[in-house]
Amino acid sequence: MHIHIFTTGGTFDKIYHDALSQFTIGEPMAAELLTEAGVNLSYSVDSLLKKDSLELTDADRELLAEQVQQSPHQHILMIHGTDTMALTAQLLSRIPNKTIVLTGAMQPARMRQSDAPFNLGFAIGALQCLESGVYIAMNGQIFNADNVQKNRRMSRFETL
Repeated sequence: MHIHIFTTGGTFDKIYHDALSQFTIGEPMAAELLTEAGVNLSYSVDSLLKKDSLELTDADRELLAEQVQQSPHQHILMIHGTDTMALTAQLLSRIPNKTIVLTGAMQPARMRQSDAPFNLGFAIGALQCLESGVYIAMNGQIFNADNVQKNRRMSRFETL
C-alpha cells in the first residue's frame, strides 16, 4: 500500500513570526515528522497549496479534488486547515473508489506542544483500516465527511 499525502497549508504547517500572530505557511512538515517517527511505509508528499483554510476558494477545492482524482493511489491523506476541513471533505465525497482521510492541527507542527504529530500518525493508521470513502481524523476520533463540524469554542471536531 502506498499513501499519497497532499498538503494544503493550514495551521499544521504554519510558522508564527511574532506575538501578534503574524504567520506564513512553511514547507510541509509531514515527511519530517514521519521520518522522526521511524515510519516504514510507502508514501509520497505533494504540496498543493500553502494557505490558511479560511483563504481557500472554490477553485482551490476543485484543484484539490482534481489532484486526488488523478492520483494513481487509492489511499489519500490530505493535511488541511481545520476551519474549512469539513467543507473540503464534503466536496471530496464525490470521488469514488478512494479512501481519503483529512487531518490537521490546532497548533503548528513546529511547536513543542502540538497535536500535529499525533494527528498525522492517527490519520495514517486510520487510512490503512478504513473502507473507501472520505473521513476526518482528528484528536483520536474518525468522522464521516457528511456528519462532522468543528467546534471552535472547544477546539475539537464533533459529530453533527
